[in-house]
Amino acid sequence: MSRQKQSPSSTAGARLCVVKRTFTITRLWLRVCASQWRFKPASSTLPSYVAPCSPHIPHDPLLERICGYVWRDIWSGLKTHFNMTTLRQRKGSKGKEPSPAAELQSQQHNCCSEHHPEKILHGDWSWGAIIWTSVGWSVSVGLGLLCCIYVATLHENDLWFSNIKEVEREISFRTECGLYYSYYKQMLHAPSIQEGLKEMIHDNLTESKRTINLLQRMNIYQEVFLSVLYRLLPIQSYLEPVYFYIYTVFSLQAVYVIALYLTAWLLSGSWLAGALTGVWYILNRVDTTRVEFTISLRENWSLPFLALQVTAITCYLRPQLTTLQQKVMVWLMYVTTFCFCLTWQFNQFILLVQALVIYTLDCGDFLTTTQVTTLYLVQVSSLLSVWFLQFCNSMILGSLVLSFIVAALFIRHCQPGVKTGSLVVRLSKVLLHSALVLLLTVTINYLAKKALQLQSDEHIFKFIKSKFALGSTRDFDASLYLCEEAFGLLPLDTLERLAGTLLLYPYVLTLLLLCGMLVTAALQNLSRPNRGSTEEKKGAREGQVAAFRPDVAYNLLHTLFYGLLAFSTMRMKYIWTGHMCAVAAYGVCGTELWTVLLSALRCNTKLLLRLVRYVVPVVMIGFLYYKFWPKLMEELSELREFYDPDTVELMTWISTKTPKQAVFAGSMQLLAGIKLCTGRVLTNHPHYEDKDLRERTRQVYQVYARRSPEEVYDILKAIGADYVVLENSICYERRHRRGCRLRDLLDLANGHIMDGPGEDDPDLVPATHPRFCDAIKTDAAAYNALFTRTFQNKTFHVYRLKKKRKKNTKGSSQPSVTQ
Repeated sequence: MSRQKQSPSSTAGARLCVVKRTFTITRLWLRVCASQWRFKPASSTLPSYVAPCSPHIPHDPLLERICGYVWRDIWSGLKTHFNMTTLRQRKGSKGKEPSPAAELQSQQHNCCSEHHPEKILHGDWSWGAIIWTSVGWSVSVGLGLLCCIYVATLHENDLWFSNIKEVEREISFRTECGLYYSYYKQMLHAPSIQEGLKEMIHDNLTESKRTINLLQRMNIYQEVFLSVLYRLLPIQSYLEPVYFYIYTVFSLQAVYVIALYLTAWLLSGSWLAGALTGVWYILNRVDTTRVEFTISLRENWSLPFLALQVTAITCYLRPQLTTLQQKVMVWLMYVTTFCFCLTWQFNQFILLVQALVIYTLDCGDFLTTTQVTTLYLVQVSSLLSVWFLQFCNSMILGSLVLSFIVAALFIRHCQPGVKTGSLVVRLSKVLLHSALVLLLTVTINYLAKKALQLQSDEHIFKFIKSKFALGSTRDFDASLYLCEEAFGLLPLDTLERLAGTLLLYPYVLTLLLLCGMLVTAALQNLSRPNRGSTEEKKGAREGQVAAFRPDVAYNLLHTLFYGLLAFSTMRMKYIWTGHMCAVAAYGVCGTELWTVLLSALRCNTKLLLRLVRYVVPVVMIGFLYYKFWPKLMEELSELREFYDPDTVELMTWISTKTPKQAVFAGSMQLLAGIKLCTGRVLTNHPHYEDKDLRERTRQVYQVYARRSPEEVYDILKAIGADYVVLENSICYERRHRRGCRLRDLLDLANGHIMDGPGEDDPDLVPATHPRFCDAIKTDAAAYNALFTRTFQNKTFHVYRLKKKRKKNTKGSSQPSVTQ
């Protein structure tokens, strides 16, 4: 039989196999010989491409150096030979050779990598990788379920939720939480899903004398979705609607923990980092979430999706992803960003910070043009999708983040040579580029708001100006935010609590180290000489990955920017603290921090580095378990019960003694509960993102100002109120300091001197009338002529507005009042 002629490729493969075997034999022989040598190893560090690939051979610096030089010579000749062979085979066809940086990174990944989660993604189906990854996923799900059960148990123990009345359950949804949950209840009580959606689109119960589109005004698609899901699933017989709702929110906490877990795992390459992240998140519950007592808040719906988006971005920015994997990550980024934007009205401000992170990475030359454009377009497409679903909500089109992205992409297109020249020239160009982007952003946003006549979010900018002393401090809307503790600076006791769980120390060390590395890498990128060909530029860009990974750079700037936001506004700390756990865990389980520390101690070996990376997190988790497990058990054993008899009495009276179409006026927080518990019509509510509603709220709050009964009566009648509810806790408030009580804010807005001792501005004047909420209780004739007390207890006083009727007698200007 004649032998078939072998192809050049098979011949080349055989030659490569022979060379590798020869190198292995040579390497072992050199190791045996070197064991007899007693030379001192050279002080220069070993190149990364000559690191030992076999864990069974002990590390010898001298031998590795010799083997490295031998291997470099062999590989250089071998590469030259096969390049010539390949060139002959292609016969002039187009192609490109991988850059040295890519080869270096590939060798590091294939030879010396551990069981990273992406090894399965790249086709490593060895039993070790499968078992290790399966254990990691199991731990992530376990920690997520543990967090879910933990917050659900706290909620039950704090309220005895399973044993209280339905009205008490609904009252427990405080402030705006009650308003959002009322729409879930309204959809369930509708005759059909179609009728429920019609009521949402044409709602006349939330604001008296107005018909508004709730799906356009508010972010309540999650309530609509859950109500539809509850109707379709066969669970009505054994699961109450309220439990279906709260269990869904608590389940999102499990998703949140799993997302943070995966982020830490991707960054460090060890699922122990994810485990440490989950433990830290649970132990710092006071500072990472408040879901157990503010279930319906929009942030509790949206932050899990933001964490998933950060995980998708981290995976997308990792090297060596195939085209298909990149497309999958882009779609995951879009879906998670879309869900985040759909569930929170403040999405534009959070995405603006994220867009600034992307812009900073672009200026530092850490991302490719494709990556930057893709991340920007994901944000834009998500916002436009939400804009479409919210019936063309103008607040989205007039958002700062859209204006910024348009400006950044346009200036980038017009200035393609920003990253050329020397270091000083590049820095000057980046500063000029940033100034142009800022100027164009302000211009586009101003023109968009003028064209759309948008004023829905102006209260937020008033708050920002007043917070930094750039605007009037007497503005009522801005003062409402400034006087709330949640919108103040981050208290220092927060840092004390974070340090008590060992979270703050590794976080700060990791932050300092990575910031230094980031600045150094950015200066190196900007100092790099301008390259000519596209292939050389791409090779240089791939070489940056080895210097500073773009996924690490993104997460570093993410935690920095949102940390600054948290320090400026305490309510925003919940965006920062969760991701803070992942960054700190990456510092403990990653290589960067330990490499520096071990190098400083002159004991930096691969074996010791791996040992430290695995032992330290296990020891920390064991210490945290020993210290905090008894406290968690004690916390879970504390049993309380919901008790608010005055509010229960008020809601019962309204439900049984007032007409179903009666219109109620009062504080925003109380009216949200009235709508949920009784279904009555409101004059105002806590969803503050509407200029007309803000003005109406300020008018309704005149019942706590120094105004005449006639003025208050005319205000309430103009907005269609039938009843007004006065609260002693507001009328005689002592919780806030002077100048921050609601009655003080109203006095300042009206130009009146405030109550109590203290200094007043010279332009303030004494009021000519007593405070309405207090004077009406005296039953004076002027008040009894217009208002009738219909209900009172220790906390609330309800008055019904009488109907005015003018006398027929000519010349009589005094109106008469009928019951």
